[in-house]
Amino acid sequence: MAIIDILVLAGVFIVLLVLGTPISFSIGMATISTMLLSIKALPAVTTVAQRMATGLDSFALLAIPFFVLSGQFMNRGGIARRLINFAKVLVGRLPGGLAFVNIFAAMLFGAISGSAAAAAAAIGGFMVPMMRDEGYDLNFSAAVNITSSTTGLIIPPSNILIVYSLASGGVSIAALFLAGYLPGILVGISLMIVAGIISKKRHYPVMPKIGLLQAFKYFFNAIPSLLLIVIVIGGIIAGFFTATEASAIAVLYTFILSVLIYKEVKWKEIPSILLSTVGTTAIVMLLIGTSMSMSWIMSYENIPQNISAALISLTDSKIVILLIINMILLAVGTFMDMTPAVLIFTPIFLPVVVQLGINPIHFGIIMVLNLCVGLCTPPVGSVLFIGCGIANCRIDEVIKPLIPLFVAMIIALMLVTFIPEITMLIPRVFGF
Repeated sequence: MAIIDILVLAGVFIVLLVLGTPISFSIGMATISTMLLSIKALPAVTTVAQRMATGLDSFALLAIPFFVLSGQFMNRGGIARRLINFAKVLVGRLPGGLAFVNIFAAMLFGAISGSAAAAAAAIGGFMVPMMRDEGYDLNFSAAVNITSSTTGLIIPPSNILIVYSLASGGVSIAALFLAGYLPGILVGISLMIVAGIISKKRHYPVMPKIGLLQAFKYFFNAIPSLLLIVIVIGGIIAGFFTATEASAIAVLYTFILSVLIYKEVKWKEIPSILLSTVGTTAIVMLLIGTSMSMSWIMSYENIPQNISAALISLTDSKIVILLIINMILLAVGTFMDMTPAVLIFTPIFLPVVVQLGINPIHFGIIMVLNLCVGLCTPPVGSVLFIGCGIANCRIDEVIKPLIPLFVAMIIALMLVTFIPEITMLIPRVFGF
């Protein structure tokens, strides 16, 4: 019966996706179809609604709307420009300086906002025109912006790591946040190496030297923005507040910074910021709710256990199984949004990797890093579409310059997968 359930669940979901049905509705309809087949005594629609409500009944999920709102304030509050200027001081003199500035600024902005889409729009909006004016190939500039924007989903604070904590049954959010630093930095460095090689080969210009006084000014202006990382992550690690409480503090801090200090967000803009936050949060919560209902029916039918047993029966090699899981997640990321992918595939793969002795914290970073690659690939790569829109170029033109950057991301993924200390070093220092 489980095989039939798997076929119905996957078949309905894939057919609806191919027909262009929104992913949250595809997940919900696939779940209802499977319930009608396997739990005939229960009203399927009512059960799905109950499971959606139960899945959303989590204090940790309150962090998502707060972090989304703080990201909105940062996106409009001039923080991106100040971080770009700060990045110029640190890496602007390297070969292909503007490409390095784009990557480094995206890492910083992503670490503050936790949003790849916001980083692609905010940093790309400044950097892509600047790179074009300095003679950089437009498609290369877009590719650099697209791939570097994903680092903010690994470097904390990150909404998707909060979602993974929920899906995994309560892995520490603080530990996940700490675990994301070195892998995120590794991805950024990998992208910088490739961008530097390409820039040197094409003889892209080096940025002019910045005077000491100007450099100090750029650094001083960036300090308030950078302090948010210290406040949020430092407060969580020190035990002053939880991740959810930290998200509320992030909203207060970015509001003060953007509205009262920088004064780049006007009071009349706040209603539109709140409305945008509500819209984004509603989409994310609907995805979480329907994904949790699908996770429940899969658990009810022992689908994760059956898939786990099938994987373990193939081989007892940790390396081979991790490679298989990575390939599946890379494929999933090309057609599924990160949130439902994490919620659906965590219950399937987590029991397998735990049986192999892999720490759930380590696996969470592996999973998110895999799915970050999918954000940059067609057909549903949201960051790919945003980056191409910002650069005003076609997707098919960006694919070629994206390939070497993809290779860099996958090499970083393999290093993170097979060298656990990259992920676990910082959490262990803090006792996780």
